[in-house]
Amino acid sequence: MLQRILLVEPNADRRQAFASILAAGATVQACADFQAARRTLADTPCGLLITQLRLGPFNGLHLVYLARARLIRSVVYDETTDLFLAREAQSAGAFYETIERLPLVLLNYVTLELPPIDRRDPVRADRRVMRRGGRRAADIALLQAI
Repeated sequence: MLQRILLVEPNADRRQAFASILAAGATVQACADFQAARRTLADTPCGLLITQLRLGPFNGLHLVYLARARLIRSVVYDETTDLFLAREAQSAGAFYETIERLPLVLLNYVTLELPPIDRRDPVRADRRVMRRGGRRAADIALLQAI
């Protein structure tokens, strides 16, 4: 189980809702913008970064690259599915989720052991067919329940 999570979400209501879900499994440091998240990522060690892709004039992928350099696992999400950004996030080593699916799987990212990378097709995020080495947290939970 992770000790500390950095959550980056510009929307205050959503940030509070996600933080309350995550608080059941870890300590959550929530940031509203890129600059605060970047400072926190540099100054405070964490085990997981969860970030919105669109952070005003900045992109959450910048945070993913910083986290990757510090060997911190990342999850990115977006309000609209941009396949190019989703695949770029995955190629940077982040797990990609849609905004609709994220609240359902957030706690799984804290409590379950994850594969090294997410290889799933972002277009078909809900499919039951799994590829070796690239399962999402919800799929792992599903397998454990069987």
